[in-house]
Amino acid sequence: MITRTVSKNPRTTRGDLVNDLQRAGTKVTKATISNTLRRQGLKSCSARRVPLLKPVHVQARLKFSREHLDDPEEDWENVIWSDETKIELFVKNSTRRVWRRKNAELHPKNTIPTVKHGGGNIMLWGCFSAKGPGRLIRVKERMNGAMYREILSDNLLPSARALKMKRGWVFQHDNDPKHTARATKEWLRKKHFNVLEWPSQSPDLNPIENLWRQLKVRVAQRQPQNITALEEICMEEWAKIPATLNKSQADFETII
Repeated sequence: MITRTVSKNPRTTRGDLVNDLQRAGTKVTKATISNTLRRQGLKSCSARRVPLLKPVHVQARLKFSREHLDDPEEDWENVIWSDETKIELFVKNSTRRVWRRKNAELHPKNTIPTVKHGGGNIMLWGCFSAKGPGRLIRVKERMNGAMYREILSDNLLPSARALKMKRGWVFQHDNDPKHTARATKEWLRKKHFNVLEWPSQSPDLNPIENLWRQLKVRVAQRQPQNITALEEICMEEWAKIPATLNKSQADFETII
């Protein structure tokens, strides 16, 4: 019964199972439930966060995957991936393990400083290719279409040159309204940029998400104490990211 219930609804808690069994006349402990499920190869894990997909999104992602299924590796090496991200000064719910002695839990070296509302944040735009990171800049004002086009004008081509992209390289960005605005599309067309058609609601398909995570991990380890230091450390750590990341370096695999 326990395994069947969990298979039907993975969000069932141990408390739910204890109550269900008690109503059925069987008294068990939460530890017994855990052991029983573990023997069946089931363990409690944090649910992964994924994009909310409607049927139209599923079909678009499937279409994208089928169209690019047989693309050679060289094609992907010729793509510049881009995105924006927000980095908070003090990351909420961040965890770090420390080695400490008994009763030393409040020593400054053994604590993580926290403030209400995260202590502020900065918005970044960045890009990269299989050859390594391109430019990273801080977006200091609320971004609109005109500002986005200015960012591309000042940073996309210089990044392509620095990365020594081959002729005909492809630019990727998502379907944010600033990216898909008529003026932005016209600007990209006049600049003769090849743009990768991108399915909506697909941040998980963009390998720059892995790079953002790597950057945030590196920045958190240095524990910046103010916004100025946060920006400086972001730039420094971005510049240190190698073209190739392995699993031990980043705790995930960067897809390039």
